[in-house]
Amino acid sequence: MNEPGTESVLLDQEALHDRLDDAPAWLREHYRTFRESMLGERDGSPFPCYFGIEVERTGELLYAACESTTEPAALLRLRDVLAEYLDTYPEHADRAPLAVFFRPPADDAGEAHYHERLWHVLEFLHVHDPEAWPDDIPTDPDTPKWEFCFGGEPLFPTSRAPFYDDRKSRYSPVGLEITFQPRAVFEGITADTAAGQHARERIRDRMGEYDGVCPHADLGDWGVDGDREWTQYLFREADDASPDSCPLQPTREHPKAPESLLEDGAWRAFTEPGDRGSESGPDQSGSAQSESGRSGSGPSAGEPVTFGLGDD
Repeated sequence: MNEPGTESVLLDQEALHDRLDDAPAWLREHYRTFRESMLGERDGSPFPCYFGIEVERTGELLYAACESTTEPAALLRLRDVLAEYLDTYPEHADRAPLAVFFRPPADDAGEAHYHERLWHVLEFLHVHDPEAWPDDIPTDPDTPKWEFCFGGEPLFPTSRAPFYDDRKSRYSPVGLEITFQPRAVFEGITADTAAGQHARERIRDRMGEYDGVCPHADLGDWGVDGDREWTQYLFREADDASPDSCPLQPTREHPKAPESLLEDGAWRAFTEPGDRGSESGPDQSGSAQSESGRSGSGPSAGEPVTFGLGDD
């Protein structure tokens, strides 16, 4: 943690604050607006999730910045950061989510763009996960106990994006933002506990006050019949711009990518010396699946993984 740089490294709050002056403008603005939303108010109402407020206020939150939602090198570096985070967070704080800020697209993008990019990132992480899918978590997203997993751990990746108008609790003016929360951080406050029920009622009440609209119809709880996790990762606004079914169809097949791409530091194979952000390097003709037609089958052995998306 706190290795040199500001992008694609795991940072605590002190290190992030110390390095912001040297960070790219998009990252400075991303974090500024994030912190303002956590610690500020909207029309006199605080941010709905008081757990989020507390971890930002006390400095327990951890951070990362990712240069792209599509480039293999950037996403492999994010994979390494997420793996490091899962090894690190229990020693950092009892509840220490990981907030990841993504470089915004060059042009204005609509809702469909952000749904596509979120699920592309999650699928890339799944295909390049060094660990197998946990035995106790179903692989069918259309079940109440499904949730995204990485590194052998169930995670709740809640996201914010610029396309929201009224739902300001999910609004991020700069670009895509994903906060990864391991299931373990919810211990003692799950939906089947009195403390968890109280917390959810309080958050829902505050959400209505902060957003000025009723809580989203997809808001639910893990493990509750009728509720689905995947729909909560990035709330839909327009039905024709959001997926009807979960774009990620995970499998227990492991590994899905060549062993060389599962190693820490595999991103270097996609870059020229001194140019960490380029996609030059190995031949990238092999394709696991496109953004519009995911299969979950993964690449054949020896093929570097690419996806059918353009640059940000």
